[in-house]
Amino acid sequence: MPQIIGVPKETAAGEKRVATVPEVVEKLIKLGFKVMVQSGAGDAANCSDDTYRAAGAEIAASAAQLWSGSDIVFKVGVPTAEEVGLLREGGTLIGFVWPAQNPELMQQLAAKKATVLAIDSLPRVLSRAQKMDALTSQAGVAGYRAVIEAANAFGRFFNGQITAAGKVPPAKVFIAGAGVAGLAAIGTAAGLGAIVRANDTRAEVADQVVSLGGEFVKVDYEEEGSGGGGYAKVMSEGFQKAQREMYAKQAKEVDIIITTALIPGKPAPRLITAEMVQSMKPGSVIVDMAAERGGNCELTEAGKTVVKHGVTIVGYTDLNSRLAKQSSTLYATNLFRLTEELCKTKDGVINVNMEDDAIRGLTVVKEGGITWPPPPIQLPAAAPKPAAAAVKQAEKKGHGHGGSSEPMPAQTLAIVFGLGALAFWFVGAYAPPAFLNHFTVFVLACFVGYMVVWNVTPALHTPLMSVTNAISSIICIGALVQVAPLAVETAGTRPAAWILGLAVFGIVLTTINMFGGFAVTRRMLDMFRK
Repeated sequence: MPQIIGVPKETAAGEKRVATVPEVVEKLIKLGFKVMVQSGAGDAANCSDDTYRAAGAEIAASAAQLWSGSDIVFKVGVPTAEEVGLLREGGTLIGFVWPAQNPELMQQLAAKKATVLAIDSLPRVLSRAQKMDALTSQAGVAGYRAVIEAANAFGRFFNGQITAAGKVPPAKVFIAGAGVAGLAAIGTAAGLGAIVRANDTRAEVADQVVSLGGEFVKVDYEEEGSGGGGYAKVMSEGFQKAQREMYAKQAKEVDIIITTALIPGKPAPRLITAEMVQSMKPGSVIVDMAAERGGNCELTEAGKTVVKHGVTIVGYTDLNSRLAKQSSTLYATNLFRLTEELCKTKDGVINVNMEDDAIRGLTVVKEGGITWPPPPIQLPAAAPKPAAAAVKQAEKKGHGHGGSSEPMPAQTLAIVFGLGALAFWFVGAYAPPAFLNHFTVFVLACFVGYMVVWNVTPALHTPLMSVTNAISSIICIGALVQVAPLAVETAGTRPAAWILGLAVFGIVLTTINMFGGFAVTRRMLDMFRK
């Protein structure tokens, strides 16, 4: 019998998201499930009850009916004690739980004999888990919205303009933290035309910042900042001091600061002090995306926009809800991908397979037993690095031609040259003199061409070959020589009809080769031009 997936109306203040949308309801039904949605659950996300009905969902009149009538409940926010009380005995809950921060909630869920999959506990080190990663999808939305809020509070254009009324300089934006939210903010701010700078404790994200149009500002202190699982770690006091100095300098120069720094299970690190705020230009803006966890700015007030020392400090904790439709659609897709993993048989019944690393990491309560924290995931061992001598030898072998072939042994090389010399003697002894001249040019051309191409970097082979194809079409000259007597009739010089046919056919093919070779080369070169 197919299970019923219930989607209740979120009860948290200011929460406008909904756990699934009509487009995803249709997909869940195709997996064999029945879907029940509480009346009004999607109103704030522009998903009316009628659209859910049209997608095939049943509408529940009340929360009690929804919770008691559902085998599986999809939620966005952390469930309240009242909602846990409504959960069916032995039911399944999927949504944000934050087990480390909510031990009492975990005990309440265990007492209900529930199975709970915390979407925030997904092992992000697994590449196949990306499609289910709601933290990433929601952080991307929040980063985008943070820039929109900054633009709303800022008193100028983001992009520089030259108008009849005067010149407007571009806004300077500094983004602290280049995780998912930070990268989304960088791309959005750069797209609006601002000069974007960014910093992160993880040096490996510098290339990502640059690729999105930003400038990576490095702290003058060497320390590895990656904490595993895609997060940053708590840095040493020496690094933090150097970082504060860099932030103080940026605060004086930029117009907008967007902070995104968070460390799992810990209060948000303080990056922007009151003194830095005071040093900023009047009319500047700070958007503190970590406001809910204490804030990266010392003067942030969670859930509010305040003006301190002439600087507008935005501390909204509902950035995702300010783009409720988009956030809900992405979150619903994440839950659908998870449901696909739980119901591979497409019979409308989930199977919580604890042998699956991704599912095991998500499952924090299994049939009343608390299973959090999960055991560490055993990742495949990294391939051993080759010994220095082996690397040196490989580089020697691959110098100039990508290392794709071994050098020919001396004995084999001598045999090849001996056979070649014998072949030349045979041709010279029996072939006509005119043929010998052409044959010599042909062999030398093959040798020179081979050595030229062999010493070209493999990455350039494709554009090189396209040009070579065009140049090699010099064979067209030979075909033209055969066709030329048609234009100038000379007795005894007109070739046979079949030779003329081959010549014309050769001209057609080489024409395609020439134009096509140069056209392909031009398209390849255009890929590297802005």
